[in-house]
Amino acid sequence: MPPHVTAEGIRTRELRTVAGREAWFDSEGFFWEPDDWSEAAAQELARDSGIPALDEVQWRVIRFLRDYYGRNGRAPMNRELKAGTDLSLLELERLFPDGIRMGARRLAGLPNPKTCIE
Repeated sequence: MPPHVTAEGIRTRELRTVAGREAWFDSEGFFWEPDDWSEAAAQELARDSGIPALDEVQWRVIRFLRDYYGRNGRAPMNRELKAGTDLSLLELERLFPDGIRMGARRLAGLPNPKTCIE
């Protein structure tokens, strides 16, 4: 059973304050509701992940992810992410210490990939 789902199949969540606002997060630190995301929240979560300040390239990735999700209702596949950002997967992984999933996607406020099928 994944850590964010109980034996009964119920997703777990916790209420946290980020960037001065309360929001629900799943057990892996993903926003429960993508609409709770803000740039200030992304910056605070980035600092918590060891990124002192998001740079222009990181913001380009985050904004691409959010825009793509908003238009398509899902996160981009890796090839779409590469094409949309003009970065290789290795470059993308290096931009975010926690990688694409736990770094870029989480900071962009996208749903946890483990729960996207719900």
